[in-house]
Amino acid sequence: MHYHFSVHSSCLNTLFYPIIFLILFNAASTTNQISNYIDHPFGGIAIETSNSRKLLSYKGDVLAINPSLSIENFRLKNAYIALQAWKEVILSDPYNITQNWVGSNVCNYTGVFCSPSLDQPSELTVSGIDINHGDIAGKLPHELGLLFDIALIHINSNRFCGTIPESFLNLKLLFELDLSNNRFVGKFPDVVVQMPNLKFLDLRFNEFEGALPKQLFERDLDALFINNNRFSFALPDNFGNSPVSVMVLANNNFVGCVPFSIGKMVRLNELLLLNNKFHSCLPNEIGMLKNVTVFDISYNEMMGTLPDSIGGMMSLEQLNLGHNMFSGMISSNICTLPNLENFVYEHNYFSEESPACLNLNAFADQQNCLRGRPMQRSALDCQRFLSNEVDCTTFKCALPPSPPPPTTPPQNNCCICFPPPSPSPLPSTEPPSSPLPLPAPSASPSPPSISPSPSPSSPQPPDLPSLSPSPSFVEPPLPSHLPCENQRIPSSQDMSYPSP
Repeated sequence: MHYHFSVHSSCLNTLFYPIIFLILFNAASTTNQISNYIDHPFGGIAIETSNSRKLLSYKGDVLAINPSLSIENFRLKNAYIALQAWKEVILSDPYNITQNWVGSNVCNYTGVFCSPSLDQPSELTVSGIDINHGDIAGKLPHELGLLFDIALIHINSNRFCGTIPESFLNLKLLFELDLSNNRFVGKFPDVVVQMPNLKFLDLRFNEFEGALPKQLFERDLDALFINNNRFSFALPDNFGNSPVSVMVLANNNFVGCVPFSIGKMVRLNELLLLNNKFHSCLPNEIGMLKNVTVFDISYNEMMGTLPDSIGGMMSLEQLNLGHNMFSGMISSNICTLPNLENFVYEHNYFSEESPACLNLNAFADQQNCLRGRPMQRSALDCQRFLSNEVDCTTFKCALPPSPPPPTTPPQNNCCICFPPPSPSPLPSTEPPSSPLPLPAPSASPSPPSISPSPSPSSPQPPDLPSLSPSPSFVEPPLPSHLPCENQRIPSSQDMSYPSP
């Protein structure tokens, strides 16, 4: 049986110019700090010469061009420098896409699009580059940071390699960045989380590795595609702060828990986490995803019973929990969701399912422990697994933040005081033997199809159908006038977090 999970796609061939216009004129701010294109082309970012090439120059002047070339304005001069430097490091161009990247009229280059600049509409500037499916081999030179006004870079399905230049920090107006289906390597390119107007980020089908920066989930992105890389480690605690509508993390090596903060992703429509190594229970907060239509966490190591809160995901159309280690019952409140069409829960250890599940348009329940259903696990296999109760606290996932304790002031609006010391010849200077205890803090727990249109040599995916510390108790400030006199205030207790 084939299971199809759709993701967002775009039709740039027919809508490219309207998209460029809207992107540019809806940008949050203009770039009015364009530095001199010869003296300081990268705003202080150093550029090193490469052993394999020389930087563009004229009569020994680095990043200068022949003055006999007639170029309309300094923005297009910057673009000429950037594009000629890029052409210099292209090693293979089987479809001759860059063959006409010659001369001063950069707006006529194949795949290069120009439009009026934001801060000077009378001047043309390069606002987009689209050379998707070009099968071009090469790398990205630092000079691309000269494209200050660019809003869209689409270079998917090529053979670009190396890393993303730090000079991309200058691309303040960049709205869409699609580097998918190439051969980029290294850690997650931190430069992209510093682009203030970036909304669409596609890094899928590359060789990026390591952890994801926490700042990624604080950016105002609408779509994030990072599937089919080598990312690993656990998701950060602020995962749920991301405002994306579509997020695809499939086919990586993520481990650990699905964060409790997932419940904060109220704008989310599609979340694909399949084929990783997540190992935890599903948090109850998943039920807060009221707008999610597609949720796929298949091919992981998830355990425990399904939260009843899933029955509140009223927009859910496709739910894939297959190839995990879930157990317990599939309740009717899940299978009777009004929009649910496809429910896959095969290859788990469920021992009971609601009859309503069998009435869905498409479902898969094979290889479970469901008596009376065909193609189930053996009784011995089920007995071995189900004899060990799953304790979700053993996964050491952080608990969601608890609400602060109520603060009820004393009835007489007096500070908390100790009785005065017993009369003695000399006033006592000893502190009270036992200060008034504070309430104990709550205990911390121990510890689109997914793929782009790939080139023939591209890897293919398998055919697959908040963290917050426990709240601290803040000592209230003392009032300027204490209504209790001749009484001593207890010294503050330790306000540090409990040891995890």
